[in-house]
Amino acid sequence: MSVDAETAKNIAKISAVNFGSIFIEVMSFPKLKKDMQSHVKIIGLEHLTNYINSDRQGRGAVIMTSHSDNWELMGGAFAQNGIPLVGVAKKQKSEGTDKFINEYRVLIGMHITYRSGVREMYKMLDEGHFIGLIMDQDVGRHDGVVVKFFNRATNYVTGAASMSRFKGVPIFPAFMHKNSDGSHTLEIQSPLYVEKTADKRADIYQMTQKLATLTENHIRKYPAEWFWLHDRWKSMRTEFTAEEIAVFNAKLSTK
Repeated sequence: MSVDAETAKNIAKISAVNFGSIFIEVMSFPKLKKDMQSHVKIIGLEHLTNYINSDRQGRGAVIMTSHSDNWELMGGAFAQNGIPLVGVAKKQKSEGTDKFINEYRVLIGMHITYRSGVREMYKMLDEGHFIGLIMDQDVGRHDGVVVKFFNRATNYVTGAASMSRFKGVPIFPAFMHKNSDGSHTLEIQSPLYVEKTADKRADIYQMTQKLATLTENHIRKYPAEWFWLHDRWKSMRTEFTAEEIAVFNAKLSTK
């Protein structure tokens, strides 16, 4: 995504301001819970309900999204529309902050587990829950795979692809954006399934690249709504050599 310096500065400013409105909406969860349908319009909910009503043998699914618009409100919108969502959260350094945000997440209908609770996530998939993964932030070198994101080599988390392949459950990409009147639109896309071949690494890579591209497409459409304050390419700078990055970029430029 290439823009001039002034445009980039404006996008970053709006993104920072939007973070304040996210906090205000979270504080309004007790009120929003009573009338979620008028605050968040959902397009494509039938993709989830059709799966829920299918012969899925009790299994859940993965919902993949990004830190765009109000991702906390998105979780509430799913929960208030009958989707048994489990939000995967990062534990906050402040115990008080962590307790506060999780209380509001539970209030709006979500179940919360931490990123370290991988076994619990798999167990919940078997029990029919939908695991919500926000996949657009940086991870350590050994926790991701390098894909093409905004035309550059980017270390990307593989959780959704790994879960889907291992459990044979679908991934539902979902993204939310803000409307001019202050309400939101949540768009749920058709389910994706990870191919299961003899090459596990290739299967996971191909799906992770597809999810990265879908995320990029959404961000390009609503750039000021993405959480640009996160250092998305930190691991590429600190954990990969310049030679490795050059090789990655050369390979990705041919794809």
